[in-house]
Amino acid sequence: MARKTNKKTSKKVSAKASKKSPRKAVPKAGGTKAVSPRAKTPLNKIPLNKTPAAEKAAGKTHALAEGMAAPTFRLSRDDGSSVSLKDFAGRNLVLYFYPRADTPGCTLEAADFTRLASRFEAADTAILGVSADPQAALQRFRKKHALSIALASDETHAMLEAYGVWGEKTFMGRTFDGILRTTVWIDPKGKIVRIWRNVKVAGHAEAVLDAIRGVFS
Repeated sequence: MARKTNKKTSKKVSAKASKKSPRKAVPKAGGTKAVSPRAKTPLNKIPLNKTPAAEKAAGKTHALAEGMAAPTFRLSRDDGSSVSLKDFAGRNLVLYFYPRADTPGCTLEAADFTRLASRFEAADTAILGVSADPQAALQRFRKKHALSIALASDETHAMLEAYGVWGEKTFMGRTFDGILRTTVWIDPKGKIVRIWRNVKVAGHAEAVLDAIRGVFS
């Protein structure tokens, strides 16, 4: 009987001891309480996970710069053939990027480059309009407006992104991704001479021609 009483007593004592002795927290390395790195960093210093739109707003779409080698490309043309950067080696190339075939601003721009095509040719300069329209749409566009300049299609956006002209746009309160109206002048050695961004169509083709003639006249 004595042994049974001792076991019960020892269990009660052990239970009381566990209640009176709270569990001690194990100290973190260095003997201080761990603190979240974000808690120590001022709010204006915390790096944010940028969305594609934020990256574009921060200038990611403008990676291309004057003096750089022009990115290579191979695209489908309006007539069903293909066109590449190396096809223009040894002469100037004006790449003009426009949002959509057969819309008012894009039609005016294409008509202006067509009107001045012979003068660009005299300045040893080729013209290539590029959009994300399918090849069939470009063919209709060229035929409808009797365009003499070449048009190329980049439905994958790979070349458009390489040239920094595919980005976030806003129109009538709506935000979307599309082509930023841009013109790039590439010299006979494949170097970028000048980039016109946020192009205003009126008078633009003349301004590009004047810039080229000012160097090569």
